[in-house]
Amino acid sequence: MSRRIDRFLYQKEKSIGERILLFPLYLLSLPYGGAVRARSLLYSLELLRTKTLPCPVISVGNITVGGTGKTPLVMALAKGLMDRGIPMAILSRGYKGKKTSEPVVSDGKTIFLSPEESGDEPFLMAKACKGTPVLVGKDRFVNGRIALQRFGVKGLLLDDGYQHLRLDRDINILLIDSHIGFGDHTLLPRGILREPLSHLRRANIFLLTKVEDPETTRPLEKKIHEIHPSSQVFHSHYEPVSLVGPKEEQEELHSLKGKAILALSGIANPNYFSSMLKKCGMKIVREAIFPDHYLYTTKDLSSIKEKSKRVDCIVTTEKDMVKLKKLNIDHLPIRALRIEVKIWEEKEFYQRVVKIFCVKN
Repeated sequence: MSRRIDRFLYQKEKSIGERILLFPLYLLSLPYGGAVRARSLLYSLELLRTKTLPCPVISVGNITVGGTGKTPLVMALAKGLMDRGIPMAILSRGYKGKKTSEPVVSDGKTIFLSPEESGDEPFLMAKACKGTPVLVGKDRFVNGRIALQRFGVKGLLLDDGYQHLRLDRDINILLIDSHIGFGDHTLLPRGILREPLSHLRRANIFLLTKVEDPETTRPLEKKIHEIHPSSQVFHSHYEPVSLVGPKEEQEELHSLKGKAILALSGIANPNYFSSMLKKCGMKIVREAIFPDHYLYTTKDLSSIKEKSKRVDCIVTTEKDMVKLKKLNIDHLPIRALRIEVKIWEEKEFYQRVVKIFCVKN
């Protein structure tokens, strides 16, 4: 049911009947939009104070609900900047993590918190980004100071930071799913917008995600430039690189080509995940779809095992594998699809990002 509702809300065009059906949600979106605009105004008038840290701060976020690829981009940025001699720390809120007094998920070498304590995405970032400290918590100003004092980093990456107006940033990178765009341009809960489209003006860089051909994104770019004429727009796509087992064993993608697959995911956009598996040559015969950030239970595992009886392998996301490994999955033929973000205009993108370090240092 929730999957059908999501598809309905993400539709760019809706009939008159559908609009009438959604009218009560439109009424609820009015006070929501008023609160969002009022908060933004209070910060712009400096009635609510923005705090500044003594280093470059790069925010990665979105203006819509759902998976635009923030976490994969943060990981790619951390690695890309490290390769350019700029060590960073990642600051995450830690969605659905347990409250803990310890903000340090990883110091870049050792992981101190479990996925349940930190949240699945911060744990995945800590596991994938060797040499990059990861901190979690609502007060990113405090955590930023901790990162600077303890780890000697040269800058900070805010994961899902577009709405975190309390902390000043030097670059706002706004991600937009090229398949979904802005939906039908309406605010929550009627639509998928977390903020009005006029708030696109806060962004310095736009990165369109899941782009197979940049030429196909021209209408979306036109809409962005109507609102923010001076903005820079870049394009990215996901590239599957390998399969990873429960014990971190890696396999080539072609090992499952033509095989019958159960696609298992608890992410915002399961359809795109399934499409990537198909592009890798896998034959999806069954799907097991759970809500985003879902915490799996032993009961879920029994259901997954039952569904996997007539398949060659279960393929899931790395984010889901992090949580599944806390259960006993040794008896399951399961692999995670490892992906990397590839930016079409990588050289120009990093030139724009690295420039702030030259200016501030």
